[in-house]
Amino acid sequence: FRDQVVTERESWILDNKDKNPNLAHEENAALVEPGLEFAPREFGKSVANEVHSVLASIYSTHGHGAWKKKLMINDRIADSIFQQVVTRADEYSVLATPNLNGDYISDACAAQVGGLGIAPGANIGDGYAVFEATHGTAPKYADKDVINPGSVMLSGVMMFRYLGWNEAAELIESGIERTIEQKKVTYDFHRLMEGATKVSTSKFADSIIENMAAAVVTTA
Repeated sequence: FRDQVVTERESWILDNKDKNPNLAHEENAALVEPGLEFAPREFGKSVANEVHSVLASIYSTHGHGAWKKKLMINDRIADSIFQQVVTRADEYSVLATPNLNGDYISDACAAQVGGLGIAPGANIGDGYAVFEATHGTAPKYADKDVINPGSVMLSGVMMFRYLGWNEAAELIESGIERTIEQKKVTYDFHRLMEGATKVSTSKFADSIIENMAAAVVTTA
């Protein structure tokens, strides 16, 4: 895993070294931390040691421009990333967060695609995985036939992909997409879409199944 990733700060150190192979650690540190000459001496030493550690540990795999092909990991402050996932969501693919902040941020992300009713969830370990709706069991809606089943269905899509059954995952996704395009949606999406037809949970599921069947016929 370490061979495949690079932090933003490491990329600065590596890029400085690539541009000038004769650059001393102290000079590299000064480029990473502008104004370092005015900082306490111990801080300057710590940054130079950081530069040395980075180059000693990953330059063989990340140097000479190789870091540009690695997965970039960026550190973000919680309040900063909160507004960035709202204003620049397309810049992020994976967010690794503590539990509490992650709860807020993931819900903010879900809100941009319609809310928790369409947001799938997964708990993945080394050898086992559990897939479930992000909104939990929502017992107050039991037997009312009104809620959006998309979160559960897309959790199933994630499960199929985890198992390697991509054809099943793609078929379910296409059925959901087509049904939403037809504006046949449950109440949560209905209040967000103009000209939509509000349907029950079961009717929404029936429409998805019909569109899945149509997709199979089309590709057959």
